[in-house]
Amino acid sequence: MHSTRRDFLKNASLAAAGTGIAGLTPLPLFPAAKRVSPNEKIVVALIGARNMGFGDLENAMKQPGVECAALCDIDDEILNRRAADVEKRQGKAPEKYKDFRKLLERKDVDAVIIGTPDHWHCLIMAHACEAGKDVYVEKPMANSIGECNAMVKAARRYNRVVQVGQQQRSGAHWKQAMDFMKAGKIGQLRKVLVWGNFGYGIGQKKVPDSAVPPGVDFDMWLGPAPQRSFNAARFHGSWRMFWDYGGGLITDWGVHLLDMALWVKDIKEPPLAVMSSGGNRAYPDHAHETFDTLAVNYELKDYDITWQHTAGTESGPYGRNYGLAYIGNDATLVIDRGGWELFPEKEKGQDKVPDMPFQKGRDYHEDHMKNFLECIKSRKDPNCTVENARLVALYAHAGNLSLRTRSRLEWDEGRQHFRDNPRANALITPAYRRPWKLPG
Repeated sequence: MHSTRRDFLKNASLAAAGTGIAGLTPLPLFPAAKRVSPNEKIVVALIGARNMGFGDLENAMKQPGVECAALCDIDDEILNRRAADVEKRQGKAPEKYKDFRKLLERKDVDAVIIGTPDHWHCLIMAHACEAGKDVYVEKPMANSIGECNAMVKAARRYNRVVQVGQQQRSGAHWKQAMDFMKAGKIGQLRKVLVWGNFGYGIGQKKVPDSAVPPGVDFDMWLGPAPQRSFNAARFHGSWRMFWDYGGGLITDWGVHLLDMALWVKDIKEPPLAVMSSGGNRAYPDHAHETFDTLAVNYELKDYDITWQHTAGTESGPYGRNYGLAYIGNDATLVIDRGGWELFPEKEKGQDKVPDMPFQKGRDYHEDHMKNFLECIKSRKDPNCTVENARLVALYAHAGNLSLRTRSRLEWDEGRQHFRDNPRANALITPAYRRPWKLPG
């Protein structure tokens, strides 16, 4: 018999909120940052310090020879609290900024970590690359397909090391499972079921618009997103449930897991077709635009992938609230951050493949950061390249766009648009609020 499931990690990334910086003047051309030699100290800075960004910074500061020189956030309370946290850890206070452009002018900063809401990733990352900084940017790489394309161009144009926070790519038990399946141990792979059910996906309780909290520059937080009044249910902790800033559970947890669904066959191409169903079917007293109920079918050349989520719940297939099930002719392999196990098919009463014990896993955020820091010195591509992150984000965004337009989508990679679908094509790239401009 197959082994029973062991304890597994269930830590949800509740929403890396924190910053967005706006200004009224064009960005200057920055002086190139110094090149880091293998034995030099690496000086890092963080832009967007509330949640996941600060977790990434903590993982960086755990490594020898890393110093945090600066923090940037639009919320004074967060900025001051995180600066005190950094000073306590390293014995030296970082300089504090409310404008990321001023931070990027520093010649001593080698790399920046971007932990802002998704709608800020593209602009900050592109200008960081222009400034000669290497970049660790949280996932999804951006809030739209068009922005992801611009970020790939920026990284390659300025020859920067860019790591995207899809840390399963640095995970040993994930690699072990991929090698196991690529060796044919589950037989022909037919389809992959991917799911992520989290309570936070329904957002916060609805509240009326209110005054901007003291110490928060809300216009800067909005940045390139449309102008609007402040609402606490659209801000810290739940901004990703609104299209202007994020894409809901499929772009939050979905990029982590869809990445693993593609890795099993080293997919480098967009899906042949995308078809979604679902909607906002529950919790009308909660504020969210992104879908609380979603199922997406991705058609690929040799197998199919299905993503599904039911926001507001915390259970799912195989007793896991999130994970993947790789369904082959001979066995199904089920995996999450806690580990993986095998469910053999039977033939004439006998297991078609040998049973094996549960393969324990763990979290790999720190390993992913270590890989980034090593690549700053070696100048090699990190484990999650911009091309890979862009591809996975395309899958996730296409899942949302299919339901938003109520249409079956086919992506044309050569023309960088959806075939015969002007409604979906109108949502490929956002219109930036002036004076901000999409990086060209």
